[in-house]
Amino acid sequence: MSNLSSSPMRLASWTDPRSSQTDPVMPPSSGGMTPRLMSGGLTPAMTPRSSQGAGADLDLPPSTPRTPRSPGFLGSTGRAVPRDALEQLARREAPGDHAGAGDAGMDIDNDPAAAQRFIWGTNINIQDSIRMFRDFLMHFAPVDVMRVQRAKELQFAVEDLVEADMILTETDLQPYYPEHMRRMKDAETAVMNLDCTHLLAYQPATKLYDQLIKYPHEMISIIDVTATEVYLAVACTPHERAALPEGFQISVRPYNLQQSLNLRNLNPWDIDQLVTLKGLVIRSTPVIPDPKVGLFKCLLCETTQEVEIDRGRIQEPTRCPNPNCGAMNTMQLYHNRCTFASKQVCKLQETPDMIPDGQTPYTVSLNVYDDLVDTVKPGDRVEVTGIYRSMPVRVNHRQRTIKPVFRTFIDVIHFRTVDPSRIGRDESAVEANEFVPTAAASDAQFSITEDEEAQIRAIAARPDCYEYLARSLAPSIYAMDDAKKGVLLQLFGGHHKFAGNARYRGDINVLLVGDPGVAKSQLLQYVHKISPRGIYTSGKGSSAVGLTASVVRDPDTNALVLESGALVLSDGGVCCIDEFDKMSDATRSILHEVMEQQTISIAKAGIITTLNARTSILASANPIKSKFDLNLSLVENIHLPPSLLSRFDLLFVILDVPDETYDLRLAKHLVGLYMADRPESAETDVCSAALLTKYISYAKHTVHPEINDDAAEALVKLYVEMRKLGSARDGSGASSKTVTATTRQLESMIRLSEAHAKARLSTRVEVQDVTEASRLLRVAIKQGATDPRTGRIDMDLLTSGNARAGNAAALAQLVAAVRDVILRSSTPRMPEHALLAEIKRQATVPVTREELERALHVLVEEGVVHYEPRTHMVRRLAGGAGAGGEGAEM
Repeated sequence: MSNLSSSPMRLASWTDPRSSQTDPVMPPSSGGMTPRLMSGGLTPAMTPRSSQGAGADLDLPPSTPRTPRSPGFLGSTGRAVPRDALEQLARREAPGDHAGAGDAGMDIDNDPAAAQRFIWGTNINIQDSIRMFRDFLMHFAPVDVMRVQRAKELQFAVEDLVEADMILTETDLQPYYPEHMRRMKDAETAVMNLDCTHLLAYQPATKLYDQLIKYPHEMISIIDVTATEVYLAVACTPHERAALPEGFQISVRPYNLQQSLNLRNLNPWDIDQLVTLKGLVIRSTPVIPDPKVGLFKCLLCETTQEVEIDRGRIQEPTRCPNPNCGAMNTMQLYHNRCTFASKQVCKLQETPDMIPDGQTPYTVSLNVYDDLVDTVKPGDRVEVTGIYRSMPVRVNHRQRTIKPVFRTFIDVIHFRTVDPSRIGRDESAVEANEFVPTAAASDAQFSITEDEEAQIRAIAARPDCYEYLARSLAPSIYAMDDAKKGVLLQLFGGHHKFAGNARYRGDINVLLVGDPGVAKSQLLQYVHKISPRGIYTSGKGSSAVGLTASVVRDPDTNALVLESGALVLSDGGVCCIDEFDKMSDATRSILHEVMEQQTISIAKAGIITTLNARTSILASANPIKSKFDLNLSLVENIHLPPSLLSRFDLLFVILDVPDETYDLRLAKHLVGLYMADRPESAETDVCSAALLTKYISYAKHTVHPEINDDAAEALVKLYVEMRKLGSARDGSGASSKTVTATTRQLESMIRLSEAHAKARLSTRVEVQDVTEASRLLRVAIKQGATDPRTGRIDMDLLTSGNARAGNAAALAQLVAAVRDVILRSSTPRMPEHALLAEIKRQATVPVTREELERALHVLVEEGVVHYEPRTHMVRRLAGGAGAGGEGAEM
């Protein structure tokens, strides 16, 4: 009993029936794990009694070998109430012709022992709970929920509400769960999701909700058996019942509790109660076999006995159950005949929007069993309903002494993976050989009401649908029309295609470059809030490991496991990276594989694997001089590798140019945001964020556009026209060619066209979609690939960092100017920075250090100078004077 006094449940200051009970017959193996130390016992009038005594009251058969069957939900501690006892009690009142023949003469209502039969340490009367839940399943109708909602709106009591004021249909008045069970039989599923708001709305069953929250382990055992009996009576014929496997049981999974807790608000008094948490799954283990029922056999007489898990352990029988044998310590465990449950351990972390400023995120372990295994994966934002558990931890595995601080975790009962405020995931990104688990919850899939679908169709029918949706994206940001349209098409995304082993991505990558204060970060924040599986990170605070995956040691198994980074968690969503130019070179190098192949190759600590990173990247960068220099190219302004820039489909340069008319409109817009309570100052011709999210989710879920012949011809024609822009003639009549478009631009045009078709809810990509995609692409190329020296588009600026147009002539002029400065210098040695300053003073166009180094290499090959890169010194050679010739002016 000394261990019991150190339990956090015993030290809690709150009052609860469980903590007021004593345990005169506590088994020595309990270790003070929970206050319900005899959770398997059934007692009349709250009197402690062993489970064998309760079984005798219920006419249970003696402990004999039986056929193994499904153990049902046991969690991590075992069964709370003997299943045979519950089945016998449930059959006594079973509706229809399913009542047991052997119990026909029993009258439960007149049985005083049944009326006072409680579970030890609780206020649960088993017979009352069975009767109330059966009544709930047979008579609950949707009108009960509507009545409660209407009463809240009118601030009336539910009993005083008149249904004549409500608009009801025939379906609203019909019992809900009998028809739901028939649909379960047609779908061949044994999982019933129980919306707890239904229990609250059905007045005779409100007590069940309170009991389900306080004593979930006991109540789930009761409602599982009760739901099974009702299912067999109302949904199955006698022939179908006979065909069911032995031990068939319905698994009831409650969800949608009245209150949802934050991870940091979990307290000791929440232990052993039903809780609902919201968070982000960051890690999951492989499937682990977890023993639930052990089979022991006597070594002398070969009598077998099954023992279920009890408080986290399977107790080995010390005496043979055969009365003719009764040998001590002869029972041996047979692993092959034990019953195991599939188990998976996940790690749930607070979402970034729930973490207070300056705090680190809290995490909690989730124990997932049976059909819930692999229903969620790292990166999913989930709502978890489960039982908050505590378990003692030994100081040493060789000793029975336990630590004063218990280990806490959640036994998961229900997962809910869809957040209605976020866009649904694009299912076309799933590969043919990829394992996609069947969600156990029916609400885990995309759903939409008829009214919402009608609103979406009305928006799609507008002639200005595309412009209307672009205005609705971050309406607080003024102008930036092309950038908003590009980000909008990124949210819709193209269609992922698979041809044999080849895969063509449909994700669109967008880069925003501009002056400070043009709302780049605000646009990223808006996209992050509505995007599926979205992760927001900053370039300065991100490392290569944080973006890909880190190797950590699992505290339970002590094995090395991978913990997913931001890009892996964003699989199927949008990864927003702010301050993209502040990233280190090592961190940026990993993005090359992600943005093109959409995978991450890992080889760390003996773990060699390839992770999926099918994510769209929305990044923002600032110029290195804070202000964008129009005399320099985009590569020179942001100092990013050209090979990385070329992987972005769209690059928008957002400049802060003084303009009186624009500044006046912008000022009025900003002032109007602070006067949003006035109708004349608020933006009206936009749709709400919730409707925009539903619209994009609906398009991604239902629309998969295909390119028709006219659109294909337009794609080819526009691509060839873009390539022709690089052909021109200079003043002397000589022809010069620059690269104005590559095949990457053609693929980007295809993805943008498909996204524009999705925005119109069109199943075919038409010419108008290709035209708009080409226009957006031309705008992006014009802003990002224009050579400031010639004013012409040159894609070599993005692919190699150097402009092809006029390169040879410009380099020749620079070489001649550098030669002239060196030969006219009074000293044979000259620092590189002094040479660069003199060249800049004479030049009429900007000259960079890289260009000067290229000119010096040419002079080194000609034997004019000697250049030392380590000291950055330039020395004139003795024989180079004659080779200098005449100097040239730049």
